[in-house]
Amino acid sequence: MTGLIGVFVEAWGEVRVHKARVVLSLVGVFLAVFAMTSVTGLGLIVAQVQQEQSERSTGRSATIQLSGFDQTTGAPAPAAEWDAAVGQLLDRYGVEAYATVAYRDALFRLPGGTQQLQVQQVSPSYGPLHRLQPVQGRWFREGDRTSLSPTLVVNEFFLDMLGGGDLTAPRTVVLGGARPVTATVVGVLRDGYRSPTVYRIDHTGLDDARATAAADQAAMMYGPPSVELWVPSAQVDEVMAALQADLPLLLPGISANVYRADDPSLEGTIDTLRLAVRAVGAVALLLGGLGVFNVGLMAVRQRIREIGIRRSFGATSARVFGAIMLESVVATVLAGLAAVALAVAVVDNLPIADLFNDGVPIADLPGFPVEAAVEGLLAAAGVGALAGLLPALLAVRVKVIDAIRF
Repeated sequence: MTGLIGVFVEAWGEVRVHKARVVLSLVGVFLAVFAMTSVTGLGLIVAQVQQEQSERSTGRSATIQLSGFDQTTGAPAPAAEWDAAVGQLLDRYGVEAYATVAYRDALFRLPGGTQQLQVQQVSPSYGPLHRLQPVQGRWFREGDRTSLSPTLVVNEFFLDMLGGGDLTAPRTVVLGGARPVTATVVGVLRDGYRSPTVYRIDHTGLDDARATAAADQAAMMYGPPSVELWVPSAQVDEVMAALQADLPLLLPGISANVYRADDPSLEGTIDTLRLAVRAVGAVALLLGGLGVFNVGLMAVRQRIREIGIRRSFGATSARVFGAIMLESVVATVLAGLAAVALAVAVVDNLPIADLFNDGVPIADLPGFPVEAAVEGLLAAAGVGALAGLLPALLAVRVKVIDAIRF
């Protein structure tokens, strides 16, 4: 242990003595580690942004969409029987993350006149499943189901149609029709669309979407209400096959429409992106390590006499090898620490949502990835070891008498 500590102390001493040479040789490593760590960290965050952008429209990996319709008439399955059958299937397969979705039309009495708009009627779990994060107000919660006023979450375009401004307090809008009702806007989404987007809380499950003739007409136009199930990617094919087979047994005469809503290739694409980012960083770091390697060779040639004198006083080959090698490693690790610290400071202060997500808030915005920082430090140490390997071997192979005469 004493010998190992001595080697480290000796390496640190050499770094301090030759600090000007070391600093010059480490400029490339510092820039390379900074570039690698920054690109890797930023790439992992951007991959998360891209994943959330996809999941907002299609659902998380893996989302299965299930709906049912009469094989003869094409009408939606009866509400009570459908809810009971779906409940049995969810319990049978242990699916806890799911959301109900239905589409219908509604008349909105807006300041600019009455307009008929499409409304997406969802359960509160739809927001987390699709990573919907309001920029003002909130998303639906279970208590909204029993509210006497229908609860709405809209996009910024619809808020502008209501008169614009901030949602400092709940805003109201009258839903027209035979029996007008006042609805309450509790949240605003930023989706970048130049058309109105309206979500309405599903008050009583799928029953509410089929309780009126208007809902039945909407089902014929937009398709029957559906249930989205969030299951592990490894089990998606098995679950889809089971749903396809079991639903007609529970509801005779009803045909099951089962498909995967999210993009199956998304996970592979994100993994490929992360691998490409790491590869670019590794190439940059390798180029930076060449500078350390060249300086290390020059330093050994300049220190031939010093090495010979140390060997003549009893320094072992292992001691000389370790000192030369660790001098390079200690220097590159110090450069790596400084580069990683700067990369963390830069990436953490970048407006990620504005740069890569059109200002849409990120539901699960990660901090600077720890693996990127660890990779940067390990890479710096590895480059130092590789850059110091050949100079250390040359130093060991030097004959004492020739080194003294040098």
